[in-house]
Amino acid sequence: MTQASLRPAVSGTVPEGADTPHPARFPRKRRRNPNVQRSANEAVGVSRWVMLGILAFLAIYSAGPLWWLIVASTKSKEELYTTNGMWFGEFSLLDTLSDLFTYQDGIFARWLWNTVVYATLGSVGLTLVALAAGYAIAKYRYLGRGFTMGLIIGSFLIPGTLMIVPSFVLFTQMGIYDTIWAMILPGMFGSFSVYLAKVYAEGAVPSELMEAARIDGAGEYRIFFSLGLRLMTTAGATIFLLHFVASWNTFMWPLVFLKGADKWPVMLGLYSWLERGTDSQYDLTGLVITGSLVSTIPMIVLMIAMQRYWRSGVTMGSLK
Repeated sequence: MTQASLRPAVSGTVPEGADTPHPARFPRKRRRNPNVQRSANEAVGVSRWVMLGILAFLAIYSAGPLWWLIVASTKSKEELYTTNGMWFGEFSLLDTLSDLFTYQDGIFARWLWNTVVYATLGSVGLTLVALAAGYAIAKYRYLGRGFTMGLIIGSFLIPGTLMIVPSFVLFTQMGIYDTIWAMILPGMFGSFSVYLAKVYAEGAVPSELMEAARIDGAGEYRIFFSLGLRLMTTAGATIFLLHFVASWNTFMWPLVFLKGADKWPVMLGLYSWLERGTDSQYDLTGLVITGSLVSTIPMIVLMIAMQRYWRSGVTMGSLK
């Protein structure tokens, strides 16, 4: 034994050769350059105000025509040309509404009803056809499935105006020219709606759930009507609303295929009034403006009534 081993250990000393513990190291707090931090805050503030300015401009740009339509519809025919277009004048909306619904024996109400019938029947039929076709293409394997999808996608490239002449010949041979069926039947078929339903069905209708329904004894029609349609509610609401808006605002198709004014939709009827007002001494511009405002009310009601379907679809997507 050496003298070093026999020497008592002094309090506060560490024997030689023992592992010396390293003092705990605390992360150093990084000092930020105050000039850089201030510049970043200024940049965020500037970006925020620029973004708010852009959004405000877009909101005004989008709501400006509607605001002008509301203001102009409340004015009399004289004030329509002599006052500021973006602010109210003498309130004459009730008188203009009375003239609107009594002019030409109230044909404006007839145009509104025709538009409701064309848009509703066509949109309901298109929604059912598109959901069934999209569901079949997405969930079943058959010969020519890829060719079918190619035809559907290729039809996107054909402008609708090119189909007017062939449709005119076809409708004349079928005997539905100048009838309401010339507006309803073509509206029940749309390639883009089928494609939209097909894409949605691929993700919304699980094949495992369909197989479980088959094991329980359900047939293919029952699976589609009881399972597929319910899972594709959001796609159906989207297709219905998009086509309803397009049918409500259609102009070229009834201009070619409907001759009688009693069968016209509201857009074509208002256009005929506008043309008559500019060609004759009697100005119908006030009636056209008020009629345009009235014709937008059903669209606003429909959008508010169906927005819950879109909201539920967004919530389902966020949970996935």
